Amino acid sequence: MEIKKASKIGAKDNVAYLISSEKELKTADFSKEELTFIKAELKAENKQVVLNRFNNYAFVVLLDKENDYKTAEKARIAGSILLNEANKLKLTGITVSSDHKSSSSFIEGMALANYQFLKYFSDKKLNSCKAVKVVGALSASDLKDIDGIVKAIYHTRDLVNEPLSFLNAPQIAKEIEKLGKEAGFKVEVLEKAKIKALKMGGLLAVNQGSIDPPTFTIMEWKPKNAKNKKPIVLVGKGVVYDTGGLSLKPTANSMDFMKCDMGGAAAVIGGLYAVAKNELPYHVIGLIPATDNRPSGNAYAPGDVVTMHNNKTVEVLNTDAEGRMIMADALSYAQKYKPEIVLDCATLTGAAAMCIGHYGVVAMGNTEAKTMDKLKESGNNVYERIVEFPFWDEYNEQLKSSIADLTNLGNGPGGSITAGKFLENFTDYPYIHLDIAGPAFLKKPINYLTQGGTGVGVRLFYDFIKNYN
Repeated sequence: MEIKKASKIGAKDNVAYLISSEKELKTADFSKEELTFIKAELKAENKQVVLNRFNNYAFVVLLDKENDYKTAEKARIAGSILLNEANKLKLTGITVSSDHKSSSSFIEGMALANYQFLKYFSDKKLNSCKAVKVVGALSASDLKDIDGIVKAIYHTRDLVNEPLSFLNAPQIAKEIEKLGKEAGFKVEVLEKAKIKALKMGGLLAVNQGSIDPPTFTIMEWKPKNAKNKKPIVLVGKGVVYDTGGLSLKPTANSMDFMKCDMGGAAAVIGGLYAVAKNELPYHVIGLIPATDNRPSGNAYAPGDVVTMHNNKTVEVLNTDAEGRMIMADALSYAQKYKPEIVLDCATLTGAAAMCIGHYGVVAMGNTEAKTMDKLKESGNNVYERIVEFPFWDEYNEQLKSSIADLTNLGNGPGGSITAGKFLENFTDYPYIHLDIAGPAFLKKPINYLTQGGTGVGVRLFYDFIKNYN
């Protein structure tokens, strides 16, 4: 969807007027009959009023007056509702007229709701609405910012929605290279021989059952005069498809949508894309370990002991706890950058999804409280809300092995936390773990979150980095 600034409303434009009270209705914009109708609808508590002017349509949208994150989210939802109505009416574009403080959120909601993944349909029923023009206080720079974020989320959703028949580990590396060229960040792809040389035992073990080789992709955005002396590092779980391995998953409501198990990798890729596209002045590195997890005759097995990148040994108790195995190698590799902070993102545990559903993101970490508070604030800003779980050392007790340094599976309550504590064993820096298992993939659309991949994590990363200092 094209988003651009306009100096005035065209005579034939379909226009959405955003207001917070009927007093903001300008008599010059409407006939007396229209004003009477609008006021009656608003009095009846209808917050979106549609006017059919035969040659075009006008929409009056009532938004809350408050200037807080809840109002911004309501504006996104309102934008998605209007966009869906515009597509039903076969409108090709909308002009948004507003100086409302939540107008940027409204436009964002419109654009995010217009996403479609139609690649594999023979009869592609494209949405009619292709463009949003904006008349009002938002600048061209503001709109460029929104456009960059929306493009990033579209790319992220595409990656999550692609099946394994296209998006295996080598292909995700190729897609990252394409996006790097488009947005301007550097990409280096490490193939299997280099992964072996680096002794990334976790990634190699999970990959043993696959017919496709693993990849480890390094992305870097390093602008001149970056505000941070040490890089911010993002790590994304890139399990492009997860059968559970020899610890095979059930098919129904589990394995059938496990193409989404690289949602964390997609979020990191989209986050780097948005940061680079909008030229944020921060040095950011992204790490993507990628493989699928299959149960072939050579697959790693429960009981195996794996030596990881940092030389710690792990007793494998369940091959379906594979995401933490590949993430651990990446987190260990991140130590070489001496990072200021590392955030990882993964569809890691069903336990996290069971705890909070699709309503938010589970987070835990060992950073200073003020850093987690900033992340929570970003979560509110973009309505990818953070629920902080405890990160007590006692959870490490569940990871003790009788024959190795660690097991890859806890043996008690708090499964999402023991997964995070497992990963912490491969860090030596300030660290936050994000589990997006709940909101990463939806079977039905919810407002501007479309069916399938949602792109959760992209706006969270972007807002956190943009407001880092």
